[in-house]
Amino acid sequence: MFTRKRTIFAATVLLAMTAAAAIAETPNLGKPIDEAAIAAWDISILPDGTGLPKGSGTPAQGAVIYAQQCVACHGDNGRGGAAAALVSDQKIAGINAGQKTIKNFWPYATTIFDFIRRAMPFTSPRSLSDDEVYALTAYILAENKLIGADEAMDAQSLPKVKMPNRDNFIIRFPDRI
Repeated sequence: MFTRKRTIFAATVLLAMTAAAAIAETPNLGKPIDEAAIAAWDISILPDGTGLPKGSGTPAQGAVIYAQQCVACHGDNGRGGAAAALVSDQKIAGINAGQKTIKNFWPYATTIFDFIRRAMPFTSPRSLSDDEVYALTAYILAENKLIGADEAMDAQSLPKVKMPNRDNFIIRFPDRI
């Protein structure tokens, strides 16, 4: 019995040492990443406009880009197609009532910029210049009658656009905005 306990103890110690050695080893995949490479992917825009790049665009400039890059999915004037509508006067009244669009649902205009820059066009995300993204954002805001047809959007003006549904969200971490 005494030998059996010793054998079990020795096996346990050996297993623990082997596990510790395996944890300490790494697969040596990849390479360390530098700050410049991280910065290229750190493109988040906060609701207050923090992170917005230089550049600007008007609804008229955005209409041209929309016709070339967006109409096939989002339909004429953003009214919907294979992809969701971007423009609508429809109101939502509750969590499941009506189609959510930029005007009736999105809380911040800066989020529109962030999403377009990050994910559009669907077939080629992150391919638009900052000026093109500002122009598309201005076009969508103007089509939703949230800004004037000749208002330019840039890092100073975009965060000032008051979205109709802004106050209908509960911000879970307000200190992070």
